[in-house]
Amino acid sequence: MSHLARRRRHRTIMRDGPDPIDIHVGARVFLRRRMLGLSQAQLAAAIGMTFQQVQKYERGANRISASTLYRLAQALDVSVSFFFDVMEDGPPIRDEGRILPPPPDMLLHYCALPEELRRRVYALVKALVESEA
Repeated sequence: MSHLARRRRHRTIMRDGPDPIDIHVGARVFLRRRMLGLSQAQLAAAIGMTFQQVQKYERGANRISASTLYRLAQALDVSVSFFFDVMEDGPPIRDEGRILPPPPDMLLHYCALPEELRRRVYALVKALVESEA
């Protein structure tokens, strides 16, 4: 096998769409911003960016650098690990090859549930996905 054949194909947004991790992190930024009642413009001002950039981060269209992720964590009063919470249990849901984050209002309602009920809802959704696979 040649050197070029062994090289891993680079991911591009044009060909592959946004990375699932970028979508997840963006959804967590959106969730926390909404939980705090901040507009995109307010969050953007707090981290020294435009609201359009925050919009792109929340959609997963642009990757968030480590320094920006740190500033977002400070502005949203969470640890950096907050943006990666609940990721270890599986990939995001796909729809015809496209990855779809959960609707933002669903995340808000889910986070408002008591912890034990959140665990049960999560287990139910996970079981439903596994039964379809």
